[in-house]
Amino acid sequence: MNPKEGIEERKKRRRISNRNSARKSRMKKQQQMDTLQIEITKMESEKVVLKEQIDLVAGNYFEMESENKVLKAQYDELTERLQSLNSFLKMIGFVNGYEIEIPEMPQTLVEPWQLPCSNGVANTGMFKC
Repeated sequence: MNPKEGIEERKKRRRISNRNSARKSRMKKQQQMDTLQIEITKMESEKVVLKEQIDLVAGNYFEMESENKVLKAQYDELTERLQSLNSFLKMIGFVNGYEIEIPEMPQTLVEPWQLPCSNGVANTGMFKC
């Protein structure tokens, strides 16, 4: 074999090797693309589920907020009525010559979220005393 044939043979082997490397590289890239596409599909599904959950929570929030406003208005109205009735009772007592002692509203009725904690109740960790 002459040197020129040896050089041609090496070039030919190198071309074959380069083609194989390029093919492997394309296959690897395609696998990565397939994996990423699967991940995209999975994330899009999760996005739909999360959006549904957000919509549900938002709906519940607005419903609770509306109910809370109604309850607050009812509370204000009842408090005003109670104060009016207490004033009326005091006036009747004054007119009749005796004093009527009307106890103050318990703080737990005014601010029920500040109920005293009981040691006998299981603590879920949600409410700290």
